[in-house]
Amino acid sequence: MKKHIWILAAIACGCTTTVKLDSDSIERDLPEPNHSLSSNQTHNKWSRSIEPVLRIESGEVVEISTQEATDGQLTLNSDTSDLMNLSFDPIHPLTGPIYINDAKPGDVIAVTLHKIEIGDWGWTAILPGFGFLADEFTDPYLKTFELAGKNNVRFANGINIPLKPFPGVLGVAPNTDSLLSTIPPRANGGNMDDPNIVEGTTVYLPVFVEGALFSIGDAHAAQGLGEVCGTAIEAPMKFLVEIKLLKDASIDEPQYENDDVYAVTAFATTIDEAAKKATRYMIDYLTNEYDLSRNEAYMLCSLAGDLKIAEVVDVPHMLVTMSINKEVLSK
Repeated sequence: MKKHIWILAAIACGCTTTVKLDSDSIERDLPEPNHSLSSNQTHNKWSRSIEPVLRIESGEVVEISTQEATDGQLTLNSDTSDLMNLSFDPIHPLTGPIYINDAKPGDVIAVTLHKIEIGDWGWTAILPGFGFLADEFTDPYLKTFELAGKNNVRFANGINIPLKPFPGVLGVAPNTDSLLSTIPPRANGGNMDDPNIVEGTTVYLPVFVEGALFSIGDAHAAQGLGEVCGTAIEAPMKFLVEIKLLKDASIDEPQYENDDVYAVTAFATTIDEAAKKATRYMIDYLTNEYDLSRNEAYMLCSLAGDLKIAEVVDVPHMLVTMSINKEVLSK
């Protein structure tokens, strides 16, 4: 990153709605949406050739509804037999693309997830041939969950999973006319499956094509780091996002921040290489944003940087992040 981008994704809309958070009783203001997109306005490939469904100005706010990952092939009442009839053609419906006026290759867009609303239901499954231990778990298995009004779900007797919704996929179009699969993460973002990209997070995405062409989907109600069986609690969702164009920033792959941390992400075909890339990106960030030599930045990554595996199942790529707590980085 060439210049500091902390807090540059501040609210650009003057109209706000006050929302009280149940978890900590903190009141915060939410911007009113300038536009809305339905879960029917979707695509499921990455390409600059896909026409945008909306054009916006920098700083505008969009309410975006998304479908669950099978695009309606599964329901709350589905059973394991339905998994064997799944078509993978519509998998990963992404709402968008959104064209951001004046966005050019080399720019960055800051996408702030102001609010995330979970849909009524969700599912998780073992799909034969997919997952980190696909050679060991060869039979289909499915669980569905009612999610409406819940903060956690009962997984089994004595086991409850807190809901922590986030978009499994968000990104921009790569510079190609080819229709690329949404399954692996790439430099454009995409299927990052990072459960730390939750409500209140701002994600920074490098721009590769005119207009950026931002899309979002594959929402997860809960997921562990790694997503080892290949699925999270896949669910329909609604996102309130603000998209701001940054002309004075440059990054190679997505980065993000929230009130607690600043994080970089890196994809590669192995965990080792992704971890090395993430470390280099954090060194670059620290030397650009703080008065540190590369040696000092490298040491700080060792002392305060947290390497985490975001996901390992979306072949041929894996995603690793490095984050540093803002208590360390406070100026």
